[in-house]
Amino acid sequence: MKLCYYPGCTLKTKARNLEDAALASLDALGIEYEELPRWNCCGAVYSLADDDLIHLIAPVRDLVRAKEQGADTLLTLCSMCYNTLARANDLMREDEEKRKTINDFMDEEIDYGGEVKVVHLLDFLRDDYGLDKLAEKITRPLKGLKVSPYYGCTLTRPREVALDRPDKPTVLQDFLKALGAEVVEFPSSIECCGTYQVLGNQESALRRSQAIISDATKHGADALALTCPLCDYNLGHKQKVILEQNDGMSELPVYYISQLLAVALGVSADVLRLDLNQERATELLKEKQLLAG
Repeated sequence: MKLCYYPGCTLKTKARNLEDAALASLDALGIEYEELPRWNCCGAVYSLADDDLIHLIAPVRDLVRAKEQGADTLLTLCSMCYNTLARANDLMREDEEKRKTINDFMDEEIDYGGEVKVVHLLDFLRDDYGLDKLAEKITRPLKGLKVSPYYGCTLTRPREVALDRPDKPTVLQDFLKALGAEVVEFPSSIECCGTYQVLGNQESALRRSQAIISDATKHGADALALTCPLCDYNLGHKQKVILEQNDGMSELPVYYISQLLAVALGVSADVLRLDLNQERATELLKEKQLLAG
């Protein structure tokens, strides 16, 4: 398997804590990868208009780059990037007419027909690396850390690219168990955090995020684990505002799954980039004596 890695835009800026921890973890696991050269923004969201092919050019061009490298697998970390790339890939594989239109439009690129498999870190570790094998590599189990898995929208919708059963996924729970964490199930794990509504209708988005945080807290979680920078923004970075607006709520640290993976693998705390998380995120890991020097 030749594994190409697609970072996406946010992971090079405000979500370095997602990327840095993930790449350090891949290195610790001995997984070889190559960052996709000349990658561009995937478009962030998949257009729902049936005739809006121009918005597929961005993700398809990334898939073309992976094919040019001879890769058979494209690894993603951001769940929105995964969703956009995987859905574009399905269209190029299954819709002959649209595939021809897009390939003809990109006349300076090689033709693409869905030859590369798009995976997220979660299903790559589950299906290709193996969670049993991962569990054997853990040197600092997350014992005593009660974590609620938060899927959000784009890991489980639509069904065609879902990593697991959309109505009752378990891949994130199984991943956290492999790290030694205590998994805390909660009903809101597959509900939307408010997404981009935080820009146009912040009050509505914060209500959605508040409900998710309160639900996880009510069920006994110490923290949330997620994969999406936008979810991290709404549930983590905007949590201070939510707490100010809701008396009696307790702060709930939010981590990227890659950060928890790196902690469990004993990666140095410097690599986790916890400076980009809430202060409470660092304090909790210190309380649980989980941070490596």
